[in-house]
Amino acid sequence: MKNINLIKILTVVLIITAIIGCSKKDETPADEYVKMETNLGTIIIDLYEAETPHHARNFKKLASEGSFEGIYFHRVIPGFVVQGGDPNTRDNEDRADDGMGGIGERLPAEIGQPHLRGTLGAARDGNPEKKSNGSQFYFCLARLAQLDDNYTVFGKVVEGMDVVDNIALLKRDPRDNPLESVTILKTSLVSSKAYQK
Repeated sequence: MKNINLIKILTVVLIITAIIGCSKKDETPADEYVKMETNLGTIIIDLYEAETPHHARNFKKLASEGSFEGIYFHRVIPGFVVQGGDPNTRDNEDRADDGMGGIGERLPAEIGQPHLRGTLGAARDGNPEKKSNGSQFYFCLARLAQLDDNYTVFGKVVEGMDVVDNIALLKRDPRDNPLESVTILKTSLVSSKAYQK
């Protein structure tokens, strides 16, 4: 009888331990912003971690590892977007492959947030699942309702939208690639408390 009670107690303890272990959330603090330093100034980004957990986690990982450093913004369309995140731009010798690269695997679509001025979206190709490129992103320069339901929006600029606007003013080649390179010098994670109003 004592053995049966001991087995029941151990079973209950194991079940509770398993439930607690499975319910632990991602340990990445949600109170961090991404700080993106460029040769034109700094952009502070708040990621939508609750709404787009895969994209937010991936962007934080790339930013904390320095994966964006040395990459320049390769697609600029005034009134539309400023796009970057392609590692192919590091060579800066051959602009023909700009916009064709990415870091890591495609991310599952997390569509649902609107494309508002200052939001951060994930670039993608025409794949039917609407999976996002592993590293390419864009800043919206205006409300872009035509992109809603087709691309994942996973953050917003909380400081430095003037920097994004200045990138949009640069002269471009026929492929919308700025003639003057705006390079991401450094990315890091910073406390959001300093930027909350």
